[in-house]
Amino acid sequence: MANYRNRRVGVEIMREVNEILKRRVRDPCIQEVMITDVQVTGDLSQATIYYSILSNLASEGKAVQAGLKKATGIIKRELGARLKLYKLPELNFERDSSVQYGEKIDELLKNCLQSHNEEHFD
Repeated sequence: MANYRNRRVGVEIMREVNEILKRRVRDPCIQEVMITDVQVTGDLSQATIYYSILSNLASEGKAVQAGLKKATGIIKRELGARLKLYKLPELNFERDSSVQYGEKIDELLKNCLQSHNEEHFD
């Protein structure tokens, strides 16, 4: 039962934070941020929000992380108004590396296929 509630609260937080980032936060650094997942602890005291950005540049990643940290107060205030929870969880933002990992796997597969084709057609 508690696990179901955690997932449900996580999905609601993800939906609302995406909406808040689009409509309420005016920082240009975080306009292209996409929330990919939210993990909520069992007692709903902490929520880890995973995000991805399109750029692979480290400087942009740091700027986005700083922008999200600066906007945490606005996001939490908006979440408090939108969600009917007794106590809002503390929000922690972490970059989701699954997109980069997927790109790396895709590149490895392309290289493997290319070398396989070169061996058979030479």
